[in-house]
Amino acid sequence: MPFTENQTAQDLSKAVHTPNKNVYEYVLDDSQVEREFGAALDISEEVSVFTKLPRGFKIPTPLDDYNPDWAIAFQEGAVKHVYFVAETKFSLSSLELRGAEKAKIDCANKLFEKLDQVAGTPGVRYHGVTSYDHLLQLVGA
Repeated sequence: MPFTENQTAQDLSKAVHTPNKNVYEYVLDDSQVEREFGAALDISEEVSVFTKLPRGFKIPTPLDDYNPDWAIAFQEGAVKHVYFVAETKFSLSSLELRGAEKAKIDCANKLFEKLDQVAGTPGVRYHGVTSYDHLLQLVGA
């Protein structure tokens, strides 16, 4: 299973307990933004299930492999897009993202746009978000 392979023992002392809707019982976050985002997903009425994608989950890009932050499935009928892959950042300003990081995010955007057009995966979306409220605005909740 792509979400569990290559997992190692983790220190859960600083992890967010997410027992309700996460694939795992804890979110191992990389920032305060991710910590708050994971906690909000876990208590959201709109979310069916979510996970913080492990470092081993990669999207190939021309620059290097890219690891998005989250995979989220919403309750059908609660939002416009049922599946969502998100990148959480404190700021989405291109001035505050490193060049390579911004380029990888741009490549991921293009990949998901193409998947929607070619592979017939309606509802799968990718976007950068700064908070759970920002995510809800994007998905039309």
